[in-house]
Amino acid sequence: MPASILSIGTAVPPTRLPQEHVRDLFTAQPGVDRLTSRLIHAAFDAAAIDTRHTVLAELGEGAARTSADRAPGTLPVIGADGVLHAPTTAARNAEYVRLAPPLFAEAARAALAGAALEPAAITHVVTVSCTGLFAPGPDYRLIRDLGLAPTAERFHLGFVGCAAAMPALRLADALCAAQPDAVVLVVCAELCTLHFRPSPDPEQIVAASVFADGAAAAIVSARADLRDRAGARLDLERFGTTVTDDGERDMAWTIGDHGFEMTLTAEVPRIIGREIRAAVGAFLAGDTPAVWAVHPGGRSVLDRVEAGLALPADALAASRAVLRTHGNMSSATILFILAELLADETGTGGGSGTGGGSASIAALAFGPGLTVESALLTRRPGPAS
Repeated sequence: MPASILSIGTAVPPTRLPQEHVRDLFTAQPGVDRLTSRLIHAAFDAAAIDTRHTVLAELGEGAARTSADRAPGTLPVIGADGVLHAPTTAARNAEYVRLAPPLFAEAARAALAGAALEPAAITHVVTVSCTGLFAPGPDYRLIRDLGLAPTAERFHLGFVGCAAAMPALRLADALCAAQPDAVVLVVCAELCTLHFRPSPDPEQIVAASVFADGAAAAIVSARADLRDRAGARLDLERFGTTVTDDGERDMAWTIGDHGFEMTLTAEVPRIIGREIRAAVGAFLAGDTPAVWAVHPGGRSVLDRVEAGLALPADALAASRAVLRTHGNMSSATILFILAELLADETGTGGGSGTGGGSASIAALAFGPGLTVESALLTRRPGPAS
């Protein structure tokens, strides 16, 4: 019996960032010349993003930006004159330590509620993040913050990047296969905006135009009693992973003196478009998914996947919708998309599939390397569907 995702909970910080507000903020920074301004406008306007969320309230429209209005202990990121500061990596990471655990916990509580489970039912915890570091880490904090059993086994996947939710689900599936009574809590949380900084570097401009903050959690189990009482669920059929021939230097994530530095070159969409058919074709082995869940590293990534796999124009509707309303939240994003598909009673993912509430789903995510992570899932309607 395969393990299943029984519920998915999501959480975003309260500060909402309209895309044009962030664009204009970066354009207005000192030293931005005409060429850099054009690059900023081009990247932000082509991103297919309307809104994102951030833990940095000072970045919001109309936010208070003076030391008198700032809560004690918070990170100063922008002055009253609108100039972005350049905090050290230590200062940014301290803000991660303060703000990430509540977001982890909020998403986890939503997932527990969706599965109608008490915290004591969780036997394993898998946490994921690449935007901050501390120990004891988020896996430990969830034990304390949610009141989980102190004997729950804990695992943390750090610095794996945007694709990390997929190996986290693969680990959860393996745990359920090894221990049939396991109930695994998988939680991804990313605070990407902590690492924003003005720069004329096109790669940093692209990063600032797409990344956002958010968290998502999934309850995974193969227990028959939990599957039978659940609503709709996503059965985990199989997983795949492959490293492309190119891309080791095109998608990377390193630690700098003033934040984590994202390398995301213009080659990434081209590499994905060039190699996606071979990578996914080998994984699917003839299966034809009805619905697609593709990590939106950016609009151009989705366009290249759509073209490379010759998908219908509406095949990535759920992925594009999440990108439009939330941006790229790194590892958490694919779970936001799967949450949309889990809640979709038509079984079409917003596209023009056959419907009926049950559907095969191909999930794809891309990480540093360049790595392609794949999963084949089946959406099963609940008993009352």
